[in-house]
Amino acid sequence: MDAISVGIDVSKGKSMVSAMRPLGEMVIKPYEVIHSEVELERLAYSLKELEGDLKVVMEATGGYHDPVAQVLHEVGLFVSVVNPKLIKGYGNNSLRKVKTDKADAKKIARYGLEYWDELREYTPIEAARVKLKAFSRQYNLYVKTKVSLKNNLISLLDQTFPGANTLFDSPTRKDGHQKWVDFVTIFWHASCISEMSEKTFIERYRKWCKRYGYHFSESKASDVYIESLGHIIMLPKNVNTKLLVTEAAKQLTAICETVEVFRSELLRLAEMLPEYPVVMGLFGVGDTIGPQLMAELGDVREFENRKQIVAFAGIDPGKNQSGKHDASSVPTSKRGSSPLRKTLFLAVRSYLLRSPADEPVYQFLARKRSEGKKYYVYMTAAANKFLRIYYARVKEYLETLNAEA
Repeated sequence: MDAISVGIDVSKGKSMVSAMRPLGEMVIKPYEVIHSEVELERLAYSLKELEGDLKVVMEATGGYHDPVAQVLHEVGLFVSVVNPKLIKGYGNNSLRKVKTDKADAKKIARYGLEYWDELREYTPIEAARVKLKAFSRQYNLYVKTKVSLKNNLISLLDQTFPGANTLFDSPTRKDGHQKWVDFVTIFWHASCISEMSEKTFIERYRKWCKRYGYHFSESKASDVYIESLGHIIMLPKNVNTKLLVTEAAKQLTAICETVEVFRSELLRLAEMLPEYPVVMGLFGVGDTIGPQLMAELGDVREFENRKQIVAFAGIDPGKNQSGKHDASSVPTSKRGSSPLRKTLFLAVRSYLLRSPADEPVYQFLARKRSEGKKYYVYMTAAANKFLRIYYARVKEYLETLNAEA
């Protein structure tokens, strides 16, 4: 039977569909499909009625392609989701720049015919993986907001109580509360402490610790009292200043609570995935980095080799050679997932902080540093090494599980 390539240009809420046979013979002229249950099912069954060896090709477009791919897959159609970068660089042999949904749908269909034997079939991601990735992206968003709110509060305290954010080094509690933030919510101005006697403040501090569930230390209370003295204050102690600082502290506490809720949910969802024990057993991977790695990388069995997963992360070394010119240092591609690269750098950073001499990644990183490589060079090289180890161990473990099943 003749091959039929169906190209679908996916966008938010709708798609453009086109189909063709080899030599450019149009089977279906480009037409629009709305992403509703009825229209997608109608599309699926109309494609099944076509006579020929049919494959559906579409670009990976965030989460927009998922419902389309899932509906078509469920009715038994061969669906392949392709990296947009591959489509973008394909078939641009025209002097005219044409960018329309119809032209893109035709281009994707032609790509399907050109690389027919190399198309990889789409398999729906497990529900846990979909949720995990969504929570991971939202977690990163809230962490960015948390950093912004924290910097804002410190900036305000520099004008009312300089150094207040350094008074306590207690870690963030599981409920999201931080001792220094809760403290400045009540003692928002240095004068709130310095205007009373040391004995009075120590008693108030004791009651505050009991109320908020913090450990009380009389010597610590005395140190805090001393720290409140002798500052040059820019903002006066009045109602307006109190509103600025206390509201900033409350907003920071609220976002910290959300971050901790999402952190717990990330871990819970990650525990549902089969590779969880292997990933969490890797050095440099904790309760936050581990789930984020699993969220961004998905099922590693979808990658045929280590080079593919490294390229997906965008940390594959580039190459720049022409004639006698051969660049010795070329930036990485950065074509993959930026949240994944960030997570990999955080994992590698733990090797720098803890220096585990018996770990292959640290040995490789230390060697690159000893060669005089720059920071981003040896960090990227170490991230590449870490990802290859991750891929090998997780893939071997998953394939062993399948064999035993």
